[in-house]
Amino acid sequence: MKNTALTEKHISLGAKIVPFAGYNMPVQYEGINAEHAAVRNGVGVFDVSHMGEFILKGDKALDLIQRVTSNDASKLVDGKVQYSCLPNEHGGIVDDLLVYRIDEKTYMLVVNASNIQKDWDWISRFNTEGVDMKDISDRTSLLAVQGPKAIQALQSLTEVDLSSMEYYSFKKGTFAGVDNVLISATGYTGASGFEIYFDAVHSEQIWDAIFEAGAEVGIKPIGLGARDTLRLEMGFCLYGNDIDDTTSPIEAGLGWITKFSKKFTNSVALKEQKEKGPERKLVGFEMIERGIPRHDYAIIDAEGNTIGKVTSGTQSPSLQKAIGLGYVKTDFSALGTEIFISIRNTAVKAKIVKVPFYKA
Repeated sequence: MKNTALTEKHISLGAKIVPFAGYNMPVQYEGINAEHAAVRNGVGVFDVSHMGEFILKGDKALDLIQRVTSNDASKLVDGKVQYSCLPNEHGGIVDDLLVYRIDEKTYMLVVNASNIQKDWDWISRFNTEGVDMKDISDRTSLLAVQGPKAIQALQSLTEVDLSSMEYYSFKKGTFAGVDNVLISATGYTGASGFEIYFDAVHSEQIWDAIFEAGAEVGIKPIGLGARDTLRLEMGFCLYGNDIDDTTSPIEAGLGWITKFSKKFTNSVALKEQKEKGPERKLVGFEMIERGIPRHDYAIIDAEGNTIGKVTSGTQSPSLQKAIGLGYVKTDFSALGTEIFISIRNTAVKAKIVKVPFYKA
């Protein structure tokens, strides 16, 4: 198992460390519910340095990105970020990712930790025009500072005007005395906040500076457990759960990042699927009867027929009710449809609802 540059820091803070995507990662400190509330109502810091970062550079960098991603990266301008995915050739998804346009010929791709080598190999396979590719994952640290008090916690550390930054934009500047830090107005929690990329050698300096600056607004370290409950309340897909090599972006409700104004991997088949309508869809549901849905639980109809499966589920700390995501046959995907989750061989009633589950 790999460590991030801050693993010893997490241990010293009493974090429970678990293996995740090949790394020793903090899953919780004081408890998932308390950490979840800290992000929703205040501000918290996630060490997500396990994520992967690739730099693509050259005259044909955009062409390569257009070829392998579903979204239209030609719409990006310097300082903007785009959510996208890497379709495979069989209707599924290699990974979901963020695309950062540094300048006209330079892009950063941010990929999931468990898929770093897989994504690198996939993109390299299509790199027939000599785009310069660099994997900077191991030397890059990433902290996500999330919550409504994020600006209050961070503004004293940088001359970048954080309040003027639009969602899905980024700026480079000095942060906590460190040059060439990339500050991105992005996140995976549904709370406002920032993701901060920097050279791993500065990890402790930047971590300590953030906690010192944020002390007056009660900043807290947050583990991956609360990260999962926060993203699920927003209906955000988690690779390996809600999307994978067998799920298409159309089925997953990611048609909004699947642009047929260009050609990309498997675009013809995906366009046909969109026009015909998929046979199954990813839906959000909430439990009506008592029970917590878990990954891979069967979704059944009133007669007990299997109509799908749960991909993510939890007891929502914000809503105080059990919620989940799952794929169901399209006939059962309408809002308000009654479904049942098979929990320990018992059919427990639920209904299809609109996501996000949580609205600020």
